[in-house]
Amino acid sequence: MITARILKAAHVAAVWHAKQRRKGSAQEPYVNHLLEVAYLVAESPEGRNDENLIIAAPLHDAIEDAKIPYSRIVEMFEADVAHLVQEVTDDKALAKQERKRLQIANAPHKSQRAALLKLADKTSNLRAVANDPPVHWPLERRREYVRWARAVVDALPPASPWLRQK
Repeated sequence: MITARILKAAHVAAVWHAKQRRKGSAQEPYVNHLLEVAYLVAESPEGRNDENLIIAAPLHDAIEDAKIPYSRIVEMFEADVAHLVQEVTDDKALAKQERKRLQIANAPHKSQRAALLKLADKTSNLRAVANDPPVHWPLERRREYVRWARAVVDALPPASPWLRQK
């Protein structure tokens, strides 16, 4: 069921990420990714009745990419939503390779809900790499990304058999 809170999350995510574009040749608005992640969470049997998880989905990159403070998300959407967002947030102060390593290392320790959110995020990202890869990524770079994403997903706690098939 759609609620005003879910639509509010979609709206603020669109505002917070308005200038971001995907890296593919289509340069699609980044909000398309955020909404796809929310859709995947909402469609999954494990996520469809978890309003806060659905709300966290379009906000999942807000701290990391839009530099929205955790406290702002708490203020707007409650601590549970902010905690879910924080649980899937990378520390951008670290080098990219270290962030990637930590995603794999930290994956087994995610809560079931964060694991579902991370799985939806990786599913959306892999679809983008397959359908409209970043312009300057040669085939081997795309393969490397798929291998790394698979390692993250494989390390996650079991979250959604339905989504793992997507």
